[in-house]
Amino acid sequence: MNRELLMLVEAISREKNVEADVVFGAVESALAQATKKLYEGETDIRVTIDRDSGDYETFRRWHVVPSEAGLQLPEQEVLLFEAEEDKPGVQVGDVIEEPIESLPIGRIGAMAAKQIILQKIRDAEREMLLNDFLSRGEKIFVGTVKRMDKGDIIAESGRVEGRLRRSEMIPKENLRTGDRVRAMIMEVDSTLRGAPILLSRAAPEFMVELFRQEVPEIEQGLLEIKSCARDAGSRAKIAVISHDKRVDPIGTCVGVRGTRVNAVTNELAGERVDIVLWSEDPAQFVIGALAPANVSSIVVDEEKHAMDVVVDEENLAIAIGRGGQNVRLASDLTGWKINIMDAAESAQKKAEETTSMRSLFMEKLDVDEEVADILIEEGFTSLEEVAYVPLQEMLEIEGFDEETVNELRSRAKAAVLTMEIAREESVVGAAQDLRDLDGVTPDLIAKLADNNIHTRDDLADLAVDELTAITGQSEEEARALIMKAREHWFGDNA
Repeated sequence: MNRELLMLVEAISREKNVEADVVFGAVESALAQATKKLYEGETDIRVTIDRDSGDYETFRRWHVVPSEAGLQLPEQEVLLFEAEEDKPGVQVGDVIEEPIESLPIGRIGAMAAKQIILQKIRDAEREMLLNDFLSRGEKIFVGTVKRMDKGDIIAESGRVEGRLRRSEMIPKENLRTGDRVRAMIMEVDSTLRGAPILLSRAAPEFMVELFRQEVPEIEQGLLEIKSCARDAGSRAKIAVISHDKRVDPIGTCVGVRGTRVNAVTNELAGERVDIVLWSEDPAQFVIGALAPANVSSIVVDEEKHAMDVVVDEENLAIAIGRGGQNVRLASDLTGWKINIMDAAESAQKKAEETTSMRSLFMEKLDVDEEVADILIEEGFTSLEEVAYVPLQEMLEIEGFDEETVNELRSRAKAAVLTMEIAREESVVGAAQDLRDLDGVTPDLIAKLADNNIHTRDDLADLAVDELTAITGQSEEEARALIMKAREHWFGDNA
């Protein structure tokens, strides 16, 4: 039998052109799989074959686990205190092997071994093809639609397959078997059966790479695409910058008579592309991103990372876009939250902010309306600014002498200190489960405490619009925080 085993390994090795050691490993795996079937449960079996004589031994393996942990896999594990009785000095993580009777290889074992070998050869060949494909460093997969799989498209390039999920296709695009397809390589997962390369035609990265191929100046480093935002199949915006003053970034991307941008548009089923000039000035960048709408004025709120953009009545619909598309893409492109409003809405908001700031200054600084209005007109928006702005700047305000300035600064500092103490007390007064919640800061706790929200359950009971009104967060941030607060409810129910 040992001689027959050696002959089997040699024959398969020669027939399939693989090393004998690979075949021996496959035979050992086949024998181990066959032996497992003699036992109940998921036993751990190891078979080792002597490469010279063909003799083989079989062992049942036990993994040593902590005594207090208990057995999670009784057929494969042994508790430490039990293992120490038979093998003193054994440690957690060690493996104890027990020799058991070897299974004769026979004809069934030989056939099973051959099947395992063939599968290993196929896997090795598939991995080799994949590695060869990836070594080329290509970012775009160019292939042919081979078949459909549960709504996904399986495309083939050479002998390598990629999967284009339904969610990553361009809406309303109809691809059929045999069609040529191009898509961005998003991820490679060699553990996936069949098509290990995950593709996308809807990702912003795909548009960026298409422009890189169509515009040589990008590859040369003369131009750079800083960001991209897309509604796949409908509209997109890209922000470009030139690193060479002689090169017009927008005109270069458009190309002569629009040849370059049209090539990208045609690949993306007619998707309209707005090319925007990138700017280090966030306000200027947002103004460009909202094109073709003309902006009347813009107010930047660094703390909330948001901008209030004022447009006239004629440009209001253009700035917002159909279904809010234009402002949404501009927001994604720039990374800023953009609030579009007309002149009347802007005036109303400004009046409300002025009234609120006037009341704050009058209450906390104990001044009359006239002094409060002077501070507002000079650009002061918080007590901290009044307290810590350079002294000389306040002395330049008409009507303020040094005594008045020092008194205002002193009152402002006292008010800031009082508010900070109150904030700290509110944090201490908040329940521990609220303080421990991810994303909850001391400032947030203070705002919640002002509205009688002191526990995690209080927060979880809120609606999204209620939380945004209290904290000034975006709907997405408020929704995420509320869901985080509710997690323990679902855990208890489970």
